[in-house]
Amino acid sequence: MCALCGVLGGSGHWTDAAARPGVFTRNVDGLQRRRERAHRIACASRVLNYYGLTLSDWQASSYVLSTATGKTEIVDNLTHLWATAEKLLGRSCDPLDPDLIVRLETFGG
Repeated sequence: MCALCGVLGGSGHWTDAAARPGVFTRNVDGLQRRRERAHRIACASRVLNYYGLTLSDWQASSYVLSTATGKTEIVDNLTHLWATAEKLLGRSCDPLDPDLIVRLETFGG
């Protein structure tokens, strides 16, 4: 997405489902938007689990990213997820790591 769309798009992040048909999603039902959000969290969690991290929803407006030792950060949107993960772990996280991809393909996460 270009920077201008990000500025003019309003408070909703482009990765989140919107209530308006045709904007970010075809789903206008609140329950369906919550399901989509839960699905995004589950997908991201499959990858983050490889690094010993967990991701959860916070008030349907942000995410909570935590390490196994209890370090926690609030993440505004999925754009900031990897930078925050690397900050918490103190090392890089590569979602395209070949070992991670094999694990996801073999064990389903």
